Amino acid sequence: QVQLVESGGGLVQAGESLKLSCAASDSIFSLHAMGWFRQAPGKQREWVATITTGISTNYADSVKGRFTISRDGAKNLVYLHMNSLKPEDTAVYYCAARRSYSSSWFPNMNDYDYWGQGTQVTVSS
Repeated sequence: QVQLVESGGGLVQAGESLKLSCAASDSIFSLHAMGWFRQAPGKQREWVATITTGISTNYADSVKGRFTISRDGAKNLVYLHMNSLKPEDTAVYYCAARRSYSSSWFPNMNDYDYWGQGTQVTVSS
């Protein structure tokens, strides 16, 4: 039902920054949490960050201090600000949304109800 579309991916050099956007068809305030996942070549999809309607945020240890998740409710947008990018950040980045409330960190794919198609981020060394 909820459509999510990611954008902003591209090719960058190590150390550079990139900002991803996720546009939702519904108000993000109707969704308990929005998250970002990524899947690198040859690896399984992993959780990156989550933001709730209460603007509580959580990050994977691998990106903490470098990535920032934020939202703009008026525009139904969720962002992932990626700084100090590393080659190991290369992956397809997916936006996800969870509809219902739960007191959890939502680090698992099964915690989410809707998914975007992904946007490629490539970091050159």
